Amino acid sequence: MFYTYLIPVIEQTHLTDTNSVNNVAELLMKGGFIMIPIILLSILSVYLFIERYLYIRKAAFIDQNVVTRILNELRNNSSDKALMYARSDKSSFGKILESGLSQKGKTVKETEGYMESTTNIEIAMMEKDTGYLGIIAGVAPMLGFIGTISGVIKIFYNISLADNISIGIIAGGLYQKMICSGTGLIVGVIAYSCYHYLQMMIDRFSINLQRQVNEIVKVL
Repeated sequence: MFYTYLIPVIEQTHLTDTNSVNNVAELLMKGGFIMIPIILLSILSVYLFIERYLYIRKAAFIDQNVVTRILNELRNNSSDKALMYARSDKSSFGKILESGLSQKGKTVKETEGYMESTTNIEIAMMEKDTGYLGIIAGVAPMLGFIGTISGVIKIFYNISLADNISIGIIAGGLYQKMICSGTGLIVGVIAYSCYHYLQMMIDRFSINLQRQVNEIVKVL
């Protein structure tokens, strides 16, 4: 009895979900051809965010166990073992320490200079392609406004040629063109938020890195 009741409910739910997806797709397509680049920009922004997020999360990881081992080896005047631990860490932090510890015999100031140069390179690698998110955040809303304005111009042009003006026709055409602005703004907000979230991840790494490097420089 229970399954006999449940099956129609599941089928009805599936149909409702399918209809909702179809309605959203139809609504978006009513925005006109300008919706195509806006949708493509939304896909690109999601891809860029996921790709950069995974890369930054992996590169910006600082293993405290490695830091502790390196500090202990440096305190014991065993720079070779400290360098070995740094090379075993494949994160950006490990590469930065390796660039400094590998300069055996150099002054502390020169060692800091090597680490600073490597830090700039690693941060630049983290920021790679994130600028596109900033561009999308600005371009997507403008594309939406262009689609809306072009639609409004067309509507009023048709009104100037028509003998009979219908409020329903004007409102219907206008709401369809406003879809462009709404979608463009949503895509812009998503891209803007993703860009600044990635920048926050990089900033947190920079602060933690500076703290750890200062500890190592003190030992040196």
